[in-house]
Amino acid sequence: MGVAQRSRRWLVPVTAVAVVAGVGTLGPVVADASPKLPGITAQDLLTKVQTAKVDGLSGTVRSEADLGLPVLPGASEGAAQLTELLSGKHTARVAFASPDKARVSVLDNQAERVWTTDGTSAWAYDSSRREAVKLAVPAHRPAKPEKPTVPSYDPQTVAKQFLDAIDPTTKVEVSGTEKVAGRDAYKLRLVPKSDRTTVGSVTVAIDSKTWVPLDVTVMPRTGDDPAVELGFSSVSFEVPAASTFTFTPPEGVKVTEKALPSEPKRATPNQTEPNQTEPNQTEPKKVAPKQDGDKPTVIGTGWESVAMIKGAPTAELTGDGPLAQLLAKAPTVKGSWGSGKVLTSKMVSALITDDGRVFVGLVTPDTLQAAAAKAPR
Repeated sequence: MGVAQRSRRWLVPVTAVAVVAGVGTLGPVVADASPKLPGITAQDLLTKVQTAKVDGLSGTVRSEADLGLPVLPGASEGAAQLTELLSGKHTARVAFASPDKARVSVLDNQAERVWTTDGTSAWAYDSSRREAVKLAVPAHRPAKPEKPTVPSYDPQTVAKQFLDAIDPTTKVEVSGTEKVAGRDAYKLRLVPKSDRTTVGSVTVAIDSKTWVPLDVTVMPRTGDDPAVELGFSSVSFEVPAASTFTFTPPEGVKVTEKALPSEPKRATPNQTEPNQTEPNQTEPKKVAPKQDGDKPTVIGTGWESVAMIKGAPTAELTGDGPLAQLLAKAPTVKGSWGSGKVLTSKMVSALITDDGRVFVGLVTPDTLQAAAAKAPR
């Protein structure tokens, strides 16, 4: 893996936090008068959301995000593009069809970025660069567009990440109703009880007929303005035509072809971890969090989850580059885990250690340091 590739891999969480998980940046929806709907408990509403299934949908998604991310003058094109996607206002056209067809088209500054898959091949296209990447997908592996620096534009996926964080430290309530994209919806509000997260609350608008999330609003722990508003401005639950997911590159566009690797073999049930407890031991050994290739190690659970990525290139941390200049002004912290620099915003915190590890999450700086103390070297 080249330096540029490694740089993109770890710079993403620092400048924009794809962990937000993953959170995404989809958009604000103007609500009409609150519709009258039958009463429902939070538990019943959660059950319906978790079991909801539609064969397809299409629509327009609007987004507005303000994560308090710093501006990096002179940043690389990839980093600048990512920061742009995770801030400001955006519009996307989306389409999905079960089980493995998807298309996302983001419209910004008279340019279009497209990610689409018909189940056998996937395309990533950028009209401003006039470049396209075609991915051939093994028959036994579901096709997914390669979009390493693009947040999810699927409100269902974004909502699921927050719903999966529900645990005893979360207060869950039905906070009313609203209309989203002309459809009647219930509002499910999640409030973290933990004081270690920067998330104040998350409200998910859930369609009252299909039980599909239509809108997500994330409020920071401090401040009155949403950090993220995402949702449909129009939506249809009819299955899109198969032609929706095909792509033909415009004339003159440079096309690069790649092949996705096959799925790695999974351990069989009788295979054990090397650090599992032995029969004669009274105390179980602690198993360090796993690092799966380029994937981040996740430390902690729920709202206090922290992602760790190894191998930050030292060239990005020193010299006169934009990130090096930003880190030079950041406070230095030390602990049993070593020493490093802390970057904070109203939603995102990042710890960059001197040994090249990056810790990032929607948590307080102290929580990052506690995670670093538990992390493998």
